[in-house]
Amino acid sequence: MPASASTLAFVESPVQLLNVLEWAHARGTAPEGGRLLAAIPNQSTRAGTAASEPMLAPAPAPARAPTPAPGPAAAPVRGEAGLRIVVLPPTDPMSRGQLRRMAALARDEGHEVRWQEARGGRLAPFKALAALAHDVRAARTVVVGDPFSRYVQLLLTLVRAEELVVVDDGTATMEFVAQTARGERLVRWHRVGGGGLPARVKELVYAPVSSTARRRFAPAEGSGRTVEVFSSMPVTPHGGMTLRVNDFAWTRARFGPPRLTKGTDLVGTSLVETGVVDPGRYLDAVRTLTREHGATRYFAHRRESPEKLRALSEATGLEIVRPDLPLELIARRGPVGRTILSFPSTVVHTLPFALAGTGVTVAVCDVDPDWLTGTASPRARGFLAGVTDTARDVHRLPAQAAPAAG
Repeated sequence: MPASASTLAFVESPVQLLNVLEWAHARGTAPEGGRLLAAIPNQSTRAGTAASEPMLAPAPAPARAPTPAPGPAAAPVRGEAGLRIVVLPPTDPMSRGQLRRMAALARDEGHEVRWQEARGGRLAPFKALAALAHDVRAARTVVVGDPFSRYVQLLLTLVRAEELVVVDDGTATMEFVAQTARGERLVRWHRVGGGGLPARVKELVYAPVSSTARRRFAPAEGSGRTVEVFSSMPVTPHGGMTLRVNDFAWTRARFGPPRLTKGTDLVGTSLVETGVVDPGRYLDAVRTLTREHGATRYFAHRRESPEKLRALSEATGLEIVRPDLPLELIARRGPVGRTILSFPSTVVHTLPFALAGTGVTVAVCDVDPDWLTGTASPRARGFLAGVTDTARDVHRLPAQAAPAAG
């Protein structure tokens, strides 16, 4: 079914919005005339600078561009085959800033983008639900970026669409496909149960919503409903689910190829912030990788705290960079190191696609089980190992590259 204004997408992170644009491109439904984006200036910031929420200022256009990009107050551009994309932004400034930059790119591509606050107050989710209810019921195709999101699951109770599409929200897609195959409750891999009686009561009240979401993602045979997973991850569809591979064709068509530097870049992770990896162990690992591989820059994850980044910079001498766009776009636009080091994360699956043919080597460093915190989910060790083991076209660092435990 070709996408059109009857296709409604919900995104809550910059990566999800990028993957919605990739999905539209892969389906051959992106509106004609999207201008080239390689000339958009790099607005990445160094750690320690203000993490204010940037506005959607018009970006300098290439000579062939017919019109400048619209600002945040401008009316959305709506192409004949454009999607309607609803951004449900989180509260942290870095994520919101990247989302606004990505929203500008989506508008440049001819899609309609609606910024809908759904957090920040007790009544905000209900106001957003009421504002979106009519469009959700009317949509024939619904695209979601985070099937684990409680707000997305709540919206799914209103969905009447015959086609449901799940685009990558990183490695969580691997767990989503595995859990739906087993008929399990949708729970993030790093989440630990417990929380006392209030948390258990909240889970009990929410159970009917979660159950409805699971049924939406696993349609019965003959129901006439389909579920497509659009992913760069190594997943195997099941039941009525189909898979479309995300090879980042839109990113490669719009950006780069990048200029390569002689240095090595290191990609940060939020494993400390999610309570999976001990902060001290993580610092030791970054220090070791920096020394052994000559890393000079550290691309921070949008959720990494300023305090942690400051400590990393002081301990290693790395230049800390906070990207203003998802790393796949930053790396493709360049300049970028000839080698990119990462811990087990989404980028070890996505960067080989985005940087195909550029000569960049992506390398992954395993997470030693001794780095895990005492409160890490029991699934953490196996999940992180699986992320590394299934990565395509990456270099596996030898065991001695990791700091010794103790």
